[in-house]
Amino acid sequence: MVQCPDRIIASIDTGVDDALALAYLLGSTDECELGGVIASYGNVDANTAYANTCAVLDLFGRADIPVFLGSEHPSWADAFIPDAGCAQFHGDDGLGNTRLAGSGALADGACVPGDDMSGDDMSGDDMSGDDMSGDDMSGDDMSGDDMSGDDMSGDVPDEVVSVGGYLAGDVHAHPALGACSRVNRSRSVGHPQSAMPTALASGGKRRCSVDAADGIEYLIEQVREFGRDVTVLATGPLTDVDAAITRAPDIASKLRLVMMGGTLTQPGNCWDAVAETNIIQDPEAANRVFHSGADITMVGLDVTHQCLLPQSAADRWRATGTKRGRFLADLADFSIKANLEADPALFSGGMPLHDPLAAAVALDSSLVDCFDLALRAETNTGDFNGVRGRTTGDPVGLVNHSMPHVHVALGVDSERFLDEFVERMAEVCR
Repeated sequence: MVQCPDRIIASIDTGVDDALALAYLLGSTDECELGGVIASYGNVDANTAYANTCAVLDLFGRADIPVFLGSEHPSWADAFIPDAGCAQFHGDDGLGNTRLAGSGALADGACVPGDDMSGDDMSGDDMSGDDMSGDDMSGDDMSGDDMSGDDMSGDVPDEVVSVGGYLAGDVHAHPALGACSRVNRSRSVGHPQSAMPTALASGGKRRCSVDAADGIEYLIEQVREFGRDVTVLATGPLTDVDAAITRAPDIASKLRLVMMGGTLTQPGNCWDAVAETNIIQDPEAANRVFHSGADITMVGLDVTHQCLLPQSAADRWRATGTKRGRFLADLADFSIKANLEADPALFSGGMPLHDPLAAAVALDSSLVDCFDLALRAETNTGDFNGVRGRTTGDPVGLVNHSMPHVHVALGVDSERFLDEFVERMAEVCR
């Protein structure tokens, strides 16, 4: 049965494929209303995600869609620094170095002290295959003890800093170039917050109001008002959704969530080749959301790696000759090149459409075939724990059939999706 929700609220960490997903939704006005966008940390810091979101909406003539500031760091950390891996696949600005949001998109902040934040960490050697050795994958790196504030060296011993989902001192914590200068540790996601002091808007246009600046509160209000007639689309970490459920537990049973993240049958795309990026950012939040009782569809690497955007699509968009077409083509060109360099065997056919597929599933669930199971996200690495960030079946669900189940997408009609996506994006370019 095809489900066409009347309303979508998006929680995104606006990088390349998030921007493509936004454009796809903007071209789907006959099927949905994009009621608002919550910009959070992940591919970039939250303020950059906010600026990128506003810039994309402005480019497509939708300054009327409200943008809110969401979580600035994971639930397990006090501060967040973007990861070099994300910069590799999304660019320094998150939008394939197109600078759509301008050079002032990055937020100011204090640098986290310590030699591990130095520019030397960003050398090519750090990103080499040598970093992926078995020694680097030891359980000691991600043990529960490693999550304590004592591990943080320098002048902020009481704060825990996430570098792309890893502790600042972890062997896998490679900050994006210059990212430590814009670390944001201003507030907790568990309490009402105003986006106005820190949220940036393109072209000097403020997009969120003082009365509705808090993205978490907005999500709560929308679910309470519309129930499952609104779909929450999460293409970044699940911190926003978790914070909303924590603040308002009553919304869990009313919440319909389509999320991009996780993997069940395929390797992950993080350093350990087990975890998926959105989950490793905040495994604790993901695990709580999986067990919340919400209606969840997980669109993970199992299906997104089957949906590769070819170079011919980017060429078609560029041929429209419009600013929108050039922008979308530039995003695709950047991602196609980055993915091909990372894994020529897997991505010889193009860039994986992670977030756009999740957006399409939010509009048409028949695109994917799902397997329902009790799901969990591992929160520790070590004996009898597993690998932090891995998504796997919860064994308790085998004996307790009342446990909440997640719809995990394992099959996808990739040809139909790709045809519809490329065509719809060509239309929105005009």
